[in-house]
Amino acid sequence: MTRFGSLRLSKRRQQQLSYGMELCLVGLFFIGLERGSIGVIVNSIVALTVTQLPKILERDYGLPMDPRLTLWITSAAFLHTIGTAGIPGANVNLYVQIWWWDHMTHALSASVVAAAGYATVRAMELHSDTVHIPPRFMPIVILIFILAFGVLWELLEFTLVIVSGAVGLQSVLIQYGATDTLKDLLFNSIGGLIVAIWGGIYLTDFSASLAARFGAD
Repeated sequence: MTRFGSLRLSKRRQQQLSYGMELCLVGLFFIGLERGSIGVIVNSIVALTVTQLPKILERDYGLPMDPRLTLWITSAAFLHTIGTAGIPGANVNLYVQIWWWDHMTHALSASVVAAAGYATVRAMELHSDTVHIPPRFMPIVILIFILAFGVLWELLEFTLVIVSGAVGLQSVLIQYGATDTLKDLLFNSIGGLIVAIWGGIYLTDFSASLAARFGAD
C-alpha cells in the first residue's frame, strides 16, 4: 500500500486513480475540440502519450512499473493539462486563477524527469564497472540534470510563444516572463531534490531492471 498521511491506497486503488485520470484526459481532448483550443488539444494528446509510457515500458521492455510510479507519472501529466484546460464548463485557466498551481506542476513534472534521469544514471552505474558516482554526489548530478532540462523547457516556452505570435496561432505553452521563469527553475530544483533524497528507495527495482536491460542489449 501507498500511504499519504493517514490515507492508505491499495495497488488496485492506485491503478483506478491512474485510469480515471486517463479518462479525464480523453474528456479534456474533446473539450479542446469543442472549444477550438489548440493548446488544450495538444496538451491532452501529449499527456495521454506520457501516461502510456509505463505500460509500454512494462509490456515491450519488461521493466517493472510499480503502480506508485504509474500514478506519479499520470498525476504530473493530468495536473498540467487540467491546469491549462481549466474547469470544464467554467473555462477558467487554473494557472492564472490559482497562484500555486504553476509551482506545484513544475515541481511534480520535474520530479518525474529527475526520476527518469536518476534511474538511467543508476542503471548505467549498475551495468558498467567504469561508471561510479559516490552516493553523496548523486543529489548534485540530479540537480544539474533537472536544471539543464528546466532551462531547455523555458527556452522551448519562449520559442513557442514567439513563433505562435508570429504566425497568429494560439501557443501550446504560456510564458509569463523572466520572474516566473526563475520561480519555475526554483520549483524544478525542489522536485529534483526530492528525487535525489528518496529516489534510491522508490526507484531501486526499476533501476536494476533497466541495468539488466542494458545487459540484454
